[in-house]
Amino acid sequence: MHAQLNILKLAAAAAALSFAAGASAQNAPIKIGFMLPYSGTYASLGSMIEDGFKLFVAEQGGKLAGRELQYFKVDDESEPSKATDNVNKLIKRDQVDVLVGTVHSGVALSMAKVAKDTGTLLIIPNAGADAITGPMCAKNIFRSSFSNWQPAYAMGKVAGERRHKKAMTITWNYAAGTESAKGFKDGFEKGGGKVTQDLLLPFPQVEFQALLTQIAAQKPDAVYAFFAGAGAVKFVKDYVAAGLNKTIPLYGPGFLTDGTLEAQGAAAQGIVTTLHYADNLNTPRDNAFRLAFAKAYKTNADVYAVQGYDAAQMLSAGLKAAGGNIKAMDKIVAGISTMTVDSPRGKFKLSKAHNPVQDMYLRVAKGNLNEYKGIAVKALPDPGVGCKM
Repeated sequence: MHAQLNILKLAAAAAALSFAAGASAQNAPIKIGFMLPYSGTYASLGSMIEDGFKLFVAEQGGKLAGRELQYFKVDDESEPSKATDNVNKLIKRDQVDVLVGTVHSGVALSMAKVAKDTGTLLIIPNAGADAITGPMCAKNIFRSSFSNWQPAYAMGKVAGERRHKKAMTITWNYAAGTESAKGFKDGFEKGGGKVTQDLLLPFPQVEFQALLTQIAAQKPDAVYAFFAGAGAVKFVKDYVAAGLNKTIPLYGPGFLTDGTLEAQGAAAQGIVTTLHYADNLNTPRDNAFRLAFAKAYKTNADVYAVQGYDAAQMLSAGLKAAGGNIKAMDKIVAGISTMTVDSPRGKFKLSKAHNPVQDMYLRVAKGNLNEYKGIAVKALPDPGVGCKM
């Protein structure tokens, strides 16, 4: 009898300990791992993403679904060769629950592979590598930004509508660049145009002169360029210094002029780009966001800040669907997959591959703003080629 009582007491004690551990885990902060560029070409982009994410959290009183958050950071240096080691620092060393990153598509491809292999929730607040919502798609991987194809396809469509017949593309030779060039080609050639040559240089080199000389010699009707950050600043200045802007219009996805206009100065004025965000959408939602961001960080929000903000919105919706339980992955996935994201860019839903289905805006650089001029393509989905989920 005593033995039975002791067994019952031990069982009750074990159950109490198990319940306490579960309750403790439920009350412990959710660990967020930021893997972003905090140095180098894309450093400013990484900071804007983090600031946007934290602004949404602050607006919720510092918690998501009632849960405290704890942040861990790794500078990915926009270096694909270090990506697997860096992401494992967050997963294995810091034991984060959620990964948020990154900007560079090559780094993001490695992040996505590790996230898929480990089942870690990954929200990508920028990198547009097509494969991530294509063959590498997974239920636990989401994107709050774009695919490289989307803004590029929209720009190709616009260039065709402007009756350009021949175009050249120029970009860094890495996933974001080559996929962006392909997206432009798809849109441009669908409208009857022809891309005559794709010019490439290694990332993050910025010695453009030899390639600009080729453009001058071939005299296309238009040039499509994909660069971002410090590389975009130098390219736009060099393009104007070479005098090409006088006879050959320069087009690009919005990254060419987003977050870079002040540094580009007069050289960027009048450049037409397409992107899922613009500076004067003038909607109540966007105006409130921009005011809050300016108050919090003493600078203007850009597309990177929006993407970080929306990454936090997506995590919040997933956690609410799971009752705050970060371990209830199926409920989190369902919550994010079915939500309508009330973004400053305009409301959007996610495709089956977990990529935004969103409007692509036509913008023109004026002063330090990429001014909204209209919608280039309405609710454009990424093809998601190769995604089986």
